[in-house]
Amino acid sequence: MNRLIGRAFKAVLFGLLLTGSSAFAAEPESVPGEYVVKLKSSLSAKASVQTLSQELGASIKSRIPHLNIVVIQKPTFEIQSNVIKSLSQNPNVEIIEPNYIYSINKTPNDPDFSRLWGLRNVGQQDSDKRDGVAGIDVGAEQAWDITTGSKDVVVAVIDTGVDFNHPDLKENMWINEAEANGKPGVDDDNNGIIDDIHGASFVDAKKPTGNPLDDHGHGSHCAGTIAGLGDDGKGIVGVAWNARIMGVKFLSASGSGSLEGAIKAIDYATSMGARILSNSWGGGGHSEILKQAIERSNEAGTLFVAAAGNEANNNDSSPTYPATYDVPNVISVAAIDNRGQIASFSNYGKTKVHVGAPGVNIYSSVKGGKYASWSGTSMATPHVSGMAVLLASHEPHLTNVEMKERIVSTARPISGLRGKVKAGLANAYTMLTNTIPEPDPNDPINWQTVPVSVSSLHPYREKTKEEFEVGVPGAKQIALYFSKFDTERDYDKIELYDSAGNKVATMSGKNDDTFSAIIPGDTVKIIFTSDDSVQRYGFDITKVAWR
Repeated sequence: MNRLIGRAFKAVLFGLLLTGSSAFAAEPESVPGEYVVKLKSSLSAKASVQTLSQELGASIKSRIPHLNIVVIQKPTFEIQSNVIKSLSQNPNVEIIEPNYIYSINKTPNDPDFSRLWGLRNVGQQDSDKRDGVAGIDVGAEQAWDITTGSKDVVVAVIDTGVDFNHPDLKENMWINEAEANGKPGVDDDNNGIIDDIHGASFVDAKKPTGNPLDDHGHGSHCAGTIAGLGDDGKGIVGVAWNARIMGVKFLSASGSGSLEGAIKAIDYATSMGARILSNSWGGGGHSEILKQAIERSNEAGTLFVAAAGNEANNNDSSPTYPATYDVPNVISVAAIDNRGQIASFSNYGKTKVHVGAPGVNIYSSVKGGKYASWSGTSMATPHVSGMAVLLASHEPHLTNVEMKERIVSTARPISGLRGKVKAGLANAYTMLTNTIPEPDPNDPINWQTVPVSVSSLHPYREKTKEEFEVGVPGAKQIALYFSKFDTERDYDKIELYDSAGNKVATMSGKNDDTFSAIIPGDTVKIIFTSDDSVQRYGFDITKVAWR
């Protein structure tokens, strides 16, 4: 019954065959000459600046005494690895790490017409005029029949701050009553920060302030998706209509911040009672000190929601931080588009990335009382943070780990995330009802299949151009199964065309154990092209699903 037509046009081949890219990986970005040091003894941490400087052979920039942590400065001409090796041998030093720089996980987009397809997708176009697929959303509309959140649940947006004057955010801002009702200019609650009414800023980690006002827009965008005020006749609505948004700023107007600021931001949010920590940022290398801050948040019962990252990277084999720290309360989020395909930029990982959520052309609030449509795993993360608010509101007795397990176990399997994340597309309704979603009839894994054998050369050659046709006579829809797919991202790609000549999809990068997008009709044309730089494995198609 099946038909396979393999037609390969002769490729144009010349030049050298390259087998890989650069042999040297870039070092994670850090503040030049600065190191975060955890000391073994609290007595050492409390020693005078002069004594500490002598012990460590460096100037002391700042301290976090209750954690036995100091931030030191060394001359920038000193080689980082040498400084770390030398100070690691100091008997007073437990851990030394560069003062890593973290940045937001945003891919900006034009603020064109857009709908909140991530909450309710009926197939409408996104801001790029791309038609969606009905039902590819987080099930918010059904969930709202159960709960729209609670003002008893505090969610910390650890980011570039929050525009707490925004019309869609101001009514849902967290209020530190001790400071709001205290004396201006006084640290009324004795937490070391003056007038932190709606949160705090750790951009200047040495001198934190009580002003987390967003001067970038990223944090406000995340806050709107989490808990934009609903049913108010204007603007947007968040996944949780009712919540308390705590603004915790450590990323500057340029979108970057330090390890020192990240530690203080997490500890602040934890100590001030946030139940959910939303983290749409990443970068740096593995930091044991940052991991310990997340572990403290876990011990305090918070859920740490983290963006998987925007490098189209496999987090299983190449960890991205903080999303891949092995701490029980961390839940990592990938991004999908409005058709249910993993975003081209999104990181992934069968074990290290837990769920996917809408993250392409997401419309939300930004600074200055405005709105914009942006993309990134940064935009996917707040969908899950908002879901966590709903769950904490509906079942406040659940622990943070139980909340994570519920979100993961009730995620909806979809073809675009198969093999890319641990579970599937996060769904608020199945989460609240604690039900396992029915198999997706639109997932090709549930269709009939026929075996085929279509492959590129292994490795493929430079300036390749090959065409193939695959078909199943009489099928209404088909999808190709790639047992292996490895090309240079963006430069070497496959384009899929239906029988009418319409381009259905473009595939590039790594897509092992993956079905293609669904192709209408019974035939697909496959065009594979490459440039003349890097040649990888190529692809193998071993079966076709059809219905």
